[in-house]
Amino acid sequence: MWRAVLVALVLMAGPAGAVECQQISYDGARYTTCKVDVGREKLRLFLNDPMTGEPLGSFSSVERQVRGEGGKLLFAMNAGMYHQDRSPVGHYVEAGKATRPLVTRDGPGNFGLLPNGVFCVQVNRADVFETKRFDREKPTCRFASQSGPMLVIDGQLHPRFLEDSDSVYVRNGVGTSADGRTAWFVISEDKVNFHTFARIFRDLLKTPQALYFDGSISRLYAPQLDRHDGGFPMGPIVGVVAE
Repeated sequence: MWRAVLVALVLMAGPAGAVECQQISYDGARYTTCKVDVGREKLRLFLNDPMTGEPLGSFSSVERQVRGEGGKLLFAMNAGMYHQDRSPVGHYVEAGKATRPLVTRDGPGNFGLLPNGVFCVQVNRADVFETKRFDREKPTCRFASQSGPMLVIDGQLHPRFLEDSDSVYVRNGVGTSADGRTAWFVISEDKVNFHTFARIFRDLLKTPQALYFDGSISRLYAPQLDRHDGGFPMGPIVGVVAE
């Protein structure tokens, strides 16, 4: 218990900012968390180069695009599963235009481990929706990326997560506050199972909804921590842009 309290104090410490990244330890594992004030910051998704139509695939490419638009990339993370050609597996919306439909059926792999969900950026808020709820409510998303499985659903862990599972990977995901004003992006620095990873959202960050983005390809761009991960080419990328 004292560890959780200590980590919570660390998360609240330091200078206030619209994007705050921290390196923390929780319950025996190391994580990097980035807290985004959605009301203050421009949170968006990136997939293809607007000039060539080719997948951006890396933080360097996103950085160049943002710089060409007169902005500065403050934070970025891979944001959903993708096919070999780097096209999204599920629903995808960029600048209000949907390019992939919502997938509601179950299927193989982590994406099909229902319930899965959608990360949705609206005006001055961001939310994680369980897919069936998203289908019912049909929110107007400026940007959206479907992934899976859900990590936390209405304050509860995904029902199929096992505490003692030996399936461990570096993992990343996003959780959102109930009022939609705060988004927490988390990447594990150690290999963890789904149950362990989901608990940081439910128990420490207190996000009622959280969504898994991916596993072994998880990558983070956090210049305030002098971090710029390379490696595997990526599909959807979420980022915060300063104009």
